[in-house]
This record gives sequence, structure tokens and C-alpha cells, in this order.
Amino acid sequence: MTEHEHHDHGHDHDHVPIVAGEAPGYYDVMETAFQELMIEKGYFTADEIRRQIEVLDSRNPALGAKVVAKAWMDSEFRRRLLQNGRTACEELGISFYDNTELIVLENTPKVHNLIVCTLCSCYPRPVLGLPPDWYKLKPYRARAVYEPRKVLEEFGTFIPDNVEIRVSDSTAIQRYLVLPMRPLGTEAFSEEQLADLVTRDAMIGVIQIKSPTQGAAP
Repeated sequence: MTEHEHHDHGHDHDHVPIVAGEAPGYYDVMETAFQELMIEKGYFTADEIRRQIEVLDSRNPALGAKVVAKAWMDSEFRRRLLQNGRTACEELGISFYDNTELIVLENTPKVHNLIVCTLCSCYPRPVLGLPPDWYKLKPYRARAVYEPRKVLEEFGTFIPDNVEIRVSDSTAIQRYLVLPMRPLGTEAFSEEQLADLVTRDAMIGVIQIKSPTQGAAP
């Protein structure tokens, strides 16, 4: 388990829409007050905040799927990706808007990787976008650590007993992305076809990617 060092998680809290007629919560009030103070002090402008939100909104799991498919097709890129996830992603034009590292963890027949953030919701947003709601819930954040095999089974993922499950705990400066195993029956697939198989949950590690022929009629 990676040591969890959370220094600043302000950028990891989602902007939760306020229901009409509902009073703003504590964090909503504090966020608004902080933004107004920083704008008043001249540290940044309202336009800069809007542009940053637009950048965040433009990120989605299709970016991560593109990275995975490239790694499946190009062994040299895969090597660079495992060596330094951030710089490899930048090769594909994926920019990082903060100083976080990206560590890519490769699933193998002997090892299955699972990502969690035990203290809040640190997540590889530059390549996956916003985290799913369940990723931020306390039951997942706690149980993924002490009973990962059971948690995976609840997602419909059954890992054999002879396969090690490694849980990696994200931090404020260190994020993880799972490189799933390439499914059988995809030898003739193009990079675009491979990317279509890759899901957000597979890149978090809660599911495995099935062969496109699995479950097909004989």
C-alpha cells in the first residue's frame, strides 16, 4: 500500500449543484468565499476560473482508453508509459493541469491492480475526468483496502485465489491508472476498436475487460 500524503485536496472536490430552494452547504460557502477573496486579491480572474472548469469538463475516460489502446498496440510506448505515465500521456497530446504524477500499473495473469483513495477522492482526472460517485464513498474507500477481493466480487469481478490483488492508494501528488490486460480475440483489432473496449472501471481496476467473443452464440 502506498503511503497516503494528502497536502491539499481543494482541487479534488466536485462542484455539487445546489438544488433550488436548498441552502448552500458549508463547503459551497467556503469555496465561493475563497474564490471571491482570490479574485479580489488579484491572484486570478473569474475568466481564468471558468477556463479551468472548462478544461476539467473536457476530460473523460475516452482519453484513458486511447492511452491503453496505444500501449496494447505499441510495446515501446507501453514501456515508456509504465516508466513515466505522465510524459507518455503527453506524447499523445494529453495535458496535465497540475503537478501530479501518474503511475500506470499493469495487470498481468499473476497480478490484478485496484485503485482507491482512502482519505478523499484523489483520481487521475487528466485522463479519466471526474470520478464516479461510488469511488468517493466511505464504504468503497475503506473496504477496498481490507477486503478488496470481496469488493471486486460485488462489481462482478472474480479474481482467482492464485492471483495477487494489489491496492494502490492515491495521494494529492500521486495518481494511478490501471493498464488492463488486452482481451483475447482482439489480435486483428485496430487501435480505435481496442479503445472502444476500454472502460473507466477497467482503468480503476474494479472490472476486467472481457473478450469480444465471450458470451457470443456458437
